[in-house]
Amino acid sequence: MNKVYPDAATALKDIVKDGQIIAVGGFGLCGIPEALIAALRDSGVQNLTAISNNAGVDGFGLGQLLSTRQIKKMIASYVGENKEFERQYLAGELELEFTPQGTLAEKLRAGGAGIPAFFTKTGVGTLVAEGKEIREFDGAKYVMERSLVADVSLVKAQKADKAGNLVFNKTARNFNPNVAMAGKITVVEVEELVEVGQLDPDQIHTAGIFVHRIVVNATPEKRIEQRTVRA
Repeated sequence: MNKVYPDAATALKDIVKDGQIIAVGGFGLCGIPEALIAALRDSGVQNLTAISNNAGVDGFGLGQLLSTRQIKKMIASYVGENKEFERQYLAGELELEFTPQGTLAEKLRAGGAGIPAFFTKTGVGTLVAEGKEIREFDGAKYVMERSLVADVSLVKAQKADKAGNLVFNKTARNFNPNVAMAGKITVVEVEELVEVGQLDPDQIHTAGIFVHRIVVNATPEKRIEQRTVRA
């Protein structure tokens, strides 16, 4: 089975549709699948539910999809870098399911592992727990959280072999492995593609069984959110 596609647009062409749940790796602008996000924007699909730690910044990352009004709902942990996100949310134009960061990671991991729900102390007694089941274990209260499964997951890795085994670059790993696991179809953008057998098995972070399609983007922009320099 050939998992390698010539470009991001081709890789997404027959799998993205209106109304889907799309999970996207990255933390801020670190480790985001830049080419795949741009191709998703250019596909014109609408009414998406996007699962991601945050929504990028204005005009870059998932912020591009907010600008084009293609996202109707965000499931996210952090929303502080995007003024358009703020505007749409406060105007009632964008739904938001605010999720603590560790809980979001576990919701994706559990979804990929086939676990439908789990209990956590995080959020008990706050708005996060409203409308959710609360149980007591060993004298402590826990809130039940449903896991997340995406119709399509978009992932960024530094390197892949042609079977889809992935290696991430340091902190750019972030949410990407969990996002890869949680997708019914997972598309990965990589900077380097090698032949099967060229990766050290002990250095593989995500197994190829979770990866369905691969796109090479050898020169991503890797924009920095907040650049600080000395005078």
